[in-house]
Amino acid sequence: MSLEPDYRSGRWAMHFEEIDKEIATLALMCEVPLLTPGALERVLHGDIGVCGKEKPASFGKLRGLLMLHYSDQAKAIEALGPEQALTLVGEVVARLRERFGDRLGAAEA
Repeated sequence: MSLEPDYRSGRWAMHFEEIDKEIATLALMCEVPLLTPGALERVLHGDIGVCGKEKPASFGKLRGLLMLHYSDQAKAIEALGPEQALTLVGEVVARLRERFGDRLGAAEA
């Protein structure tokens, strides 16, 4: 479901696009399969063992950006309403999946 863009939702979309693109880039650098079930939770809990490459500084930034994403998602839900905010975030994630494909791991079937 695509929403009619307005200024506020456009700003939120651009914000999430920037954050999530950096998250994907850092995940690729650290070889973290973010879309693989459980990997995201491991990053959020600080489990550096989920990385295929030892890059502690990049992992720290990845973890921080993931926490920022979820914090800002809660703010977007408050500002835009749950349906619009979650649809917007879903569209950003779908575009990133198209761009990065299987390099971010395999999502659940």
